[in-house]
Amino acid sequence: MRIVAFILTCLGGFNWLMIGALQYDFVAGIFGTQANVFSRIIYVIIGIASVYILVITTFKKGKLKLYGYKKKKPKEIKVEDDF
Repeated sequence: MRIVAFILTCLGGFNWLMIGALQYDFVAGIFGTQANVFSRIIYVIIGIASVYILVITTFKKGKLKLYGYKKKKPKEIKVEDDF
């Protein structure tokens, strides 16, 4: 879920870059206009993903962990001396 939210937030940032630099709205370009229902749904989904990422990083004190892999501790091997 975090990876999807992160990707959507990056795409939203890219869309804002396009609007600011080139005055071209990528989402509205795909669906016709900004007032189109599908464009508004995409904007809402990207906004929810951005809020989700903001909440996660706030509660984790600025750390966003995208992958849930944990480092496994190596097993200790007991060596018994038979002397």
